[in-house]
Amino acid sequence: MPTHDASPGLEARLALADGTVVSGPAFGAVGRGIVSVAEVVFNTAMSGYQESITDPSYTGQILVATFPMIGNTGVNREDEESPKIQVAGLVVRELARRHSNYRAQEDLASYLGRHGVLGISGIDTRALTLRLRSAGVLMGVLTDRSDLSDDRLVELARSAPGMTGQNLVGMVGCSARRAWDQDLGDWTWSERAQGNGGPRVLALDCGAKANILRNLTDRGCRVTLAPHSTGAEEIRRLYDAGEIDGVFISNGPGDPQAVSDVIKTLSTLLAPQYPPIPMFGICLGHQLIGLAVGGKAYKLKFGHRGINQPVRHAETGRVEITSQNHGFAIDTESVVAAGGIPTHVHLNDGTLAGFRLRDRPVFCVQHHPEASPGPHDAGYLFDAFIASMASARREPRAGAGSSGTTRP
Repeated sequence: MPTHDASPGLEARLALADGTVVSGPAFGAVGRGIVSVAEVVFNTAMSGYQESITDPSYTGQILVATFPMIGNTGVNREDEESPKIQVAGLVVRELARRHSNYRAQEDLASYLGRHGVLGISGIDTRALTLRLRSAGVLMGVLTDRSDLSDDRLVELARSAPGMTGQNLVGMVGCSARRAWDQDLGDWTWSERAQGNGGPRVLALDCGAKANILRNLTDRGCRVTLAPHSTGAEEIRRLYDAGEIDGVFISNGPGDPQAVSDVIKTLSTLLAPQYPPIPMFGICLGHQLIGLAVGGKAYKLKFGHRGINQPVRHAETGRVEITSQNHGFAIDTESVVAAGGIPTHVHLNDGTLAGFRLRDRPVFCVQHHPEASPGPHDAGYLFDAFIASMASARREPRAGAGSSGTTRP
């Protein structure tokens, strides 16, 4: 098996806005004078590093991995959540010297280098995580440039704009409507994916993960990606014409309050004069639906990023272990005041993890039911979305009609 060390003799430094500076061997895109300024966040997952670093929701963030060794299984094309690495940098305790997996096509260091992303190893990532938990997520600078002093790096981190107010969706979503027809290959386990009569889903692409789209396709859905800027009138036209059966609002990066065009579109679609179009939102999509109905968003101290986040289903009492990746949340009381019904609650801190609307087939969750990586406890939510579209099919298309509400 080949060995893949961090670049010998080349050092990188990570500086935080609170004055912390750590150094260690560089790997990935070394020797290119990279100065990456971004929000520093941590993920507690023991696996799935490739899915994490290619997740568009991590745009504008330097990722700290708490698991002590990263890179053991290499990387492969099939596990990518998007065509490129989305993180601004990667911080690890130890970079695996060897990768070993029958699906591996490349080692992690080469993969980062090919995508122009810098990594740093030899960092006590658990101590760093404790600092981020205590102080909250911080802006940071990751670089392999030796000509910049520690004080200068800290100054750059302190002067950088935070994630609040940042609309990053335009950096990761598609620019034109197109059918999502990626070959599922060995990923498919459902015979429904072979049919042509499944529901037609318009996915508003705010940075959609590939495995969300795979889950929909595997269940027989015909998915069309659409730019996040697609307007309410166009969506209504497609729905009234029978060209789509429902709308999915994807995950994505940045501050949900800054994505004003999508909030306006959803608010219009939820107006009484519009037909009750089935909708399902995940992560950022959940937040955008919450804002569209009149809810309020706020930034979490250090976010939820990991694959063992406990969530309780309010109506059944069932506890689900979920995958999560978000730094903002929707205020529960504001959603209830706007007529929303909470369906899921995060058991670690009581934050809202999902809600539905009383009079429309619209629901959303903060966690990731596609579980890539992570447990499959919440996979039933895709089936609930399909059921809501099937119910709405039986109702008149033009104008406002029956709510067709399906409970997640």
